[in-house]
Amino acid sequence: MAQSLRPVVTGHTLRRFIFFLLVILTSLIALGLLISVFQTDGFSPMELLLLFLYTILFAWVCISFWTAFMGFWMILFGRDRWAISRQPPDIPSDFTASPPRTAILMPIYNEDSERVFAGLRAIHQSLEDIGQLDGFDFFILSDTRDPEVWVEEELRWQDMVRALDGKGRIFYRNRPENTSRKSGNLEDFCTRWGGQYRYMIVLDADSIMQGRTLTEMVRLMELHPRVALIQTPPVPINRESLFARILQFASSLYGRMFTAGLNYWQLGESNYWGHNAIIRIQPFLDHCGLPKLPGREPFGGEILSHDFVEAALLRRAGWEVWLAYDLEGSYEEIPPTLIDYAKRDRRWCQGNLQHLRLAFARGFNFLSRLHFLMGVMSYAASPLWLLFLVATGIEAFIQTQQELVYFFGENWMPVWPVSFAVEMTTVLLVTLAMLFLPKLLALLLLLKEKRLRRAYGGMLKASLSVALETVFSVLTAPVLMLFQTKFVLAILMRRAVGWPPQQRGDHQTGLVEAALAHGGHTLMGIVAGTLSYLYVPAFFWWFTPVLLGLVLSIPVSMLSSSITLGRQARAMGLFLTPEETDPPAVLHHLANGLQESGAVLPALREKTASRFLQALIDPYVNTLHRSLLPECEPPGKRRWHYLEGLIHQLEEEGVDSLSLAQKRELIADPEILLRLHALFWTRPLT
Repeated sequence: MAQSLRPVVTGHTLRRFIFFLLVILTSLIALGLLISVFQTDGFSPMELLLLFLYTILFAWVCISFWTAFMGFWMILFGRDRWAISRQPPDIPSDFTASPPRTAILMPIYNEDSERVFAGLRAIHQSLEDIGQLDGFDFFILSDTRDPEVWVEEELRWQDMVRALDGKGRIFYRNRPENTSRKSGNLEDFCTRWGGQYRYMIVLDADSIMQGRTLTEMVRLMELHPRVALIQTPPVPINRESLFARILQFASSLYGRMFTAGLNYWQLGESNYWGHNAIIRIQPFLDHCGLPKLPGREPFGGEILSHDFVEAALLRRAGWEVWLAYDLEGSYEEIPPTLIDYAKRDRRWCQGNLQHLRLAFARGFNFLSRLHFLMGVMSYAASPLWLLFLVATGIEAFIQTQQELVYFFGENWMPVWPVSFAVEMTTVLLVTLAMLFLPKLLALLLLLKEKRLRRAYGGMLKASLSVALETVFSVLTAPVLMLFQTKFVLAILMRRAVGWPPQQRGDHQTGLVEAALAHGGHTLMGIVAGTLSYLYVPAFFWWFTPVLLGLVLSIPVSMLSSSITLGRQARAMGLFLTPEETDPPAVLHHLANGLQESGAVLPALREKTASRFLQALIDPYVNTLHRSLLPECEPPGKRRWHYLEGLIHQLEEEGVDSLSLAQKRELIADPEILLRLHALFWTRPLT
């Protein structure tokens, strides 16, 4: 039964009024300065375009700035008294019922199974350390299509169950069809097993969470029965490349300020980021079924970025969604290189642009629509910035071609052109302040907490890290702008980008890969720099930061992917984070799990070139795999002939002749699997 959304806290309307008033006033002041420059001779079409673009982009910058400022204010003067962790409980004071068991879900898709299960073991150990293991069950929800990875997952699951005595507490299943991707994976769990649990904690393949964080999430949900979802802010960890360490530092230092600011104005109408969150299962089942959008991809079809939509659907039904900004112990891992980071953006871009249709759908409240539009702007801002830069360059060129006239009519005194250098400089300085002042505010917060200062390497090293991170962000911003512009244009041309698995492990970018990815960026920087220097030299110098980022994109991408440079920076005390200087126990458990190669299961210890062949040959692996296959109807005559043909192909042409999809077909049918096992033992195949 849907519940009406309570007044979250007294005064929440005042908070939002103050926040949006500041955003609007700041935007209007900057816009007024720009209008005063353009309006002397009326507005040309190019000037109107510049005003339109600047209004949108500056408002976007203002939202980010005032969010950070409000977060700075909250942290400076103590924790937010209206945070979910400080809300008075909505249950009777004598409530003593023990919390129900909670399901910890790990949806995976062709992931590195060693890292996945090491992470789950670390979480399991963290819960055991505090004596709270009995309150949680673990579910590995696999959508893996690759048969090699599929069999490896099963072996690692069985090894984890044996090592941790996890029978009846640690479960694994592989879906026959990965319908609707991750959202379909979660829906399948909820419809099959959700009735046995009140809450589910959703993780990503690279998520790590402390046991105390998990138990605190459950406690908060129990105290607030009107809350359907609590999102924790995951902190990036564990990557060693220079690129990743810079991003980890920036996210750790600036992130807590931004999340505190988001909680300041969102309160119980917050958002969901898809992982590291706890969800009340029944309202999720009742209200979060995702419809297919009309039309074909990329704007129609299945909703890719499901998390924003699920949060909006819960709020529409009257439930509260909170961001627990002050809840620590939630971690994730990020892409190790600039190119991998851009590839992840490509996966998200299509899903976020779909939200443009939902922003104007019926039934959603103002903040839900704003969340949708902010998701769209996170990618649309890049082509808008590019268009703004191009339009600025064209307008500067037009101005250089105009011949100044000093005498009009019979006037014998010259009429000097009006200079608007002060106004234009003010507009530029305000924009730069909005972009870079939050970095200084984050540094100021370190002065308040001695423990954090030490964790970031001391004030001097932290300040130097911020300066270097700022330079790096200036150099990479134009590259990411062009990457995202390319993705947006591809989607507008109705080219769906799909949802491939991520490259998560540390690796370095080679010259060929960098040249292929950034060759166009370099060429564009050289051409744009040459044209601006020859025809608009005054504009060239303002344009230099963008040009440098493009021209240097290949070496910057290669050097920033370096693991050696990342380790050297750490040895010098640069880009340190609290999770590096004083790692929590759960990260020690993860590191130990990745270093230990020993396994309880002999079949997993066996080094083999093909887990697929192991499932056909090894009696234990064959039996394990068949036992985990779902019950299904016997294949029809036509399908049986198809599978027979694959068996003959395997006999005559060998394993390498089969595609991944064909291999999966063979080991997805228990009868065929048993037949192949007998065949291999009677007549070994190659």
